[in-house]
Amino acid sequence: MNILLTLLLAGLSMVGPLAIDTYLPSFPAIALTFDASPMLIQQTLSMFLFCFAFMMLFYGTLSDSFGRRPVILVSLVAYVAASIVGAMAPSIGVLLACRIVQGLAAGAGSVVGRAIVQDRFSGAAAQKMLSHIMMIFGLAPAIAPVLGGWLQVSFGWRSIFWFLSGFGILMFIAVQRALPESLAIKDRHPFHLGVIATNYWKVLCHHQFLLLSIAVGMSFAGVALYIGSAAYFVMNILHLPETAFAWMFVPLIGGMVIGSALSGKFAHKFSRPAQVWMGLAVMIAAGIFNVAYNSAFVAAVPYAVLPLFIYTFGLALAMTPLSLIALEYFPNNSGLASSMQSFIQMLLFALVSGLVAPLLFDSALKLAWGVLASLVLSVIAWLLAQTGKPVTH
Repeated sequence: MNILLTLLLAGLSMVGPLAIDTYLPSFPAIALTFDASPMLIQQTLSMFLFCFAFMMLFYGTLSDSFGRRPVILVSLVAYVAASIVGAMAPSIGVLLACRIVQGLAAGAGSVVGRAIVQDRFSGAAAQKMLSHIMMIFGLAPAIAPVLGGWLQVSFGWRSIFWFLSGFGILMFIAVQRALPESLAIKDRHPFHLGVIATNYWKVLCHHQFLLLSIAVGMSFAGVALYIGSAAYFVMNILHLPETAFAWMFVPLIGGMVIGSALSGKFAHKFSRPAQVWMGLAVMIAAGIFNVAYNSAFVAAVPYAVLPLFIYTFGLALAMTPLSLIALEYFPNNSGLASSMQSFIQMLLFALVSGLVAPLLFDSALKLAWGVLASLVLSVIAWLLAQTGKPVTH
């Protein structure tokens, strides 16, 4: 049963990353179809990410009030509808509108899925479950741009949106048939906006929760820089074709998958703070290596992408314990706390990929310095989180 649940929650978590990464190789083709500027095409990603982040605030709360299954199912219906219209979009304006709806709908699986884990597991068992989910989920960003490049070359960019709609339909059927409700009616909270706003304010004002969420978000911001710059980095800096996005995404996700597997094993062997420090140490080493390499050499595979593998390996070691330390401060509002945590992380991801990446994307060295800077901010947030009540989970 746990294997089926792991696969199902991992699949739901893949909905968002697939919508982000699969169409990246098609940026030039979409621009050509609609005679649009590269900056306007970039906005189809930025708007998706901002809407994705915004809805993180509501999915957990809605699932705390109405149950986990209904929220996931309704969001999948909206996602599939937006994907179908996107596949037939007659203009860049319609495509942008579809990306907005996709962004609003795509995050339910990851947020509510995390709450489902909290419903059914606790302590080391919860960390192990989340690590297994991340390990499988990590395949999506690695496969997505490769699949997207193949679909683009073989059938054109519209086929990518048909694929996204098909995946959404598949997940709807799987949830309908195989995902039981994990939140009993007696444990649900009434949906009162005033109470919800008060609870969000309470979570936001929690010193350690906020700093821990920022620590996760700023660590992940290093990945956001490369994802926001993916098309230019692969095709203009590394001088690879649109079918070669695997050179960037396989190291990125390979590190995440291997790190997640180890994180699950470490759950019973090390304290969570110790796991966080191990992950941060690996990321710092990767960041320094990235800057040193790009200062001395012209970026080329495989060495230009090796630091990405090391960085995401460390990120996976640190991210799960950081997230769980934060969530355990609100055991009775895990859905709401999960929403706020996801919102903070995705807002930082959207800001970095949408606003910072366009300033740094034309240079491998600038990107390397950007990753190191985001990591420094993450370490500072982690240290500040420990200035109050010690983190000993």
